[in-house]
Amino acid sequence: MKHTSSQIIGLLLSASLSACISPSRTALQPEVQPESASGLAPKSGWSYPHQAVAAAHPLAAAAGLSLLQSGGSALDAAIAAQLVLGLVEPQSSGVGGGALLMHFDGHTVAAYDGRETAPAGARPDLFLDDIGKPLRLEEAVLSGRSVGVPGAMRMLELAHRQHGALPWARLFEPAIALAEQGFAVSPRLHTLLAGDPYLRQDPLAARFFYDPQGQAWPIGHVLRNTEYAHVLRRLAHEGSRALHEGEVAQAMVRRAQTPPLAGRLSLQDLAGYQAREREALCFDHPTPARTYRVCGFPPPSSGLLAMGQMLGLLAHTSAQGPDLLGGLPSPDFVHRYTEASRLAFADRALYVADPEFVSPPAGRWGSLLDPSYLQARSQLIGTKAMTSAPAGQPLGTTAQWSPMPAQTEYGTSHISVVDAQGRAVALTSTIEAAFGARRMVSTDASRPGGFLLNNQLTDFSFTPADAQGRPVANRVEAGKRPRSSMSPTLVFDKATGQLLMTGGSPGGAVIIHYTAKLLQGTLNWGLNVQQAIDLPNFGSVYGPVLLERQRFPPGTVQALRSKGHEVIETDLTSGLQAIEKTPSGWFGGADPRREGVVRGD
Repeated sequence: MKHTSSQIIGLLLSASLSACISPSRTALQPEVQPESASGLAPKSGWSYPHQAVAAAHPLAAAAGLSLLQSGGSALDAAIAAQLVLGLVEPQSSGVGGGALLMHFDGHTVAAYDGRETAPAGARPDLFLDDIGKPLRLEEAVLSGRSVGVPGAMRMLELAHRQHGALPWARLFEPAIALAEQGFAVSPRLHTLLAGDPYLRQDPLAARFFYDPQGQAWPIGHVLRNTEYAHVLRRLAHEGSRALHEGEVAQAMVRRAQTPPLAGRLSLQDLAGYQAREREALCFDHPTPARTYRVCGFPPPSSGLLAMGQMLGLLAHTSAQGPDLLGGLPSPDFVHRYTEASRLAFADRALYVADPEFVSPPAGRWGSLLDPSYLQARSQLIGTKAMTSAPAGQPLGTTAQWSPMPAQTEYGTSHISVVDAQGRAVALTSTIEAAFGARRMVSTDASRPGGFLLNNQLTDFSFTPADAQGRPVANRVEAGKRPRSSMSPTLVFDKATGQLLMTGGSPGGAVIIHYTAKLLQGTLNWGLNVQQAIDLPNFGSVYGPVLLERQRFPPGTVQALRSKGHEVIETDLTSGLQAIEKTPSGWFGGADPRREGVVRGD
């Protein structure tokens, strides 16, 4: 079934906004959260016989479906959806940022790396002040120094050359049409605009996202981003070169080099950026019913490694009671999961960084997932909270690094797609913090809008070395990709090779816990993807147990404290999207905490 351009517009503009969540608060969240909460809207999941697109906004999901129905591949649909997200969800991702993509062509799994890189002029002291102290996070995020070389479009172009079915330019039509005709400000976008204290300080962003009195445009206000449409038209006809060279590149460099703390981004950095195809990293997850093969992204992402470690460690621990109690994770399970995550994050802090700059322990990243290593590490998990969680030594490795100090990490968006030919995509994209570096790029001030620059370099360690001079693996270096938590994930039946699920989430460092919850719920507890997504969020990044506010009973909190845990109840605003195989086709789920939906046929 093919659609004309006018039909595409009709499909997109009629896409249901029933999943939009109503605003409930505008205060900024604790720094563990990249984006503040904006409400909760229950969802029951979606079933389709042939193909489906799960995305963070109804218009993006509709764009992806329109491409599938026009003969596009799963990869085509993901690109179209991503381009729309850059328009309607500008706080989370866009052409000024990066992305990691997992692809399954029906036979082979591939990993495509569009992670941002540090400019050639970046040095390990990038985020140190004049006396050698780390900058405040806010100061670093809002500076030009935080801007990395964007890689999303170069990566998507690389993947499309190998797996696209429709012409490159065709993928841009839905987003261009929406940018020119306008889209309605959603409840979530309005809430985040109203609550952000920094975006108004950028003149271009203030003029576009706010009214003349400085108030966020109200829900339903129609935003037309003609500058974004201009950039997309150039990308459609010239490829990624239109972003990395010429007037758009010049505008990006100009904005990145604007004070305060002018950045190091240059035209040479943009022109020289290269996307990478990497070997997927996989681990086996045995259950009584079957053995699953879970595949995800290798370093510079830490997501698959951490999830594999946590699930592997849990498999070697002894449960003192049921994992679920009254339909919720039990205190015993949250305790054991927290201890496993503390051990995994200790290894993450010590070892994981860009593999072109840092060698893996024992010569391979899989050493961190070896069953014998995880079994030995699991002996550290007892009935009480550990006083400290040390990093391990796979196969007796002695690390030359210093652990990266605790540091906040930020946002993203996620898309999952399966097509009627059995191909699948898991795509996680980012500009880092909500609205990135709060610097809007435009090639012509007479055209409203543009796109936002990332602040991705704040994913590097601000502190390059410890007091003894030992370097941090994830320190800033020229041309290096910062460590990521993005966890685009594909799950297979190991015995048959059949694709069973594609999923992922935004959420900074807590992405790892959100996606691990999805895996735990579906693979171990027999839940469907929507039920697993709906479970309350929990986890630990640097020590305390994080529990989703008002989702756990007081007894759980008290039981965890009695085991020696510090417990923090907070908003944990996941944005999980997932699609799973069923006997009748596909079933998709989307997070009730955000505006995502699943569309298909």
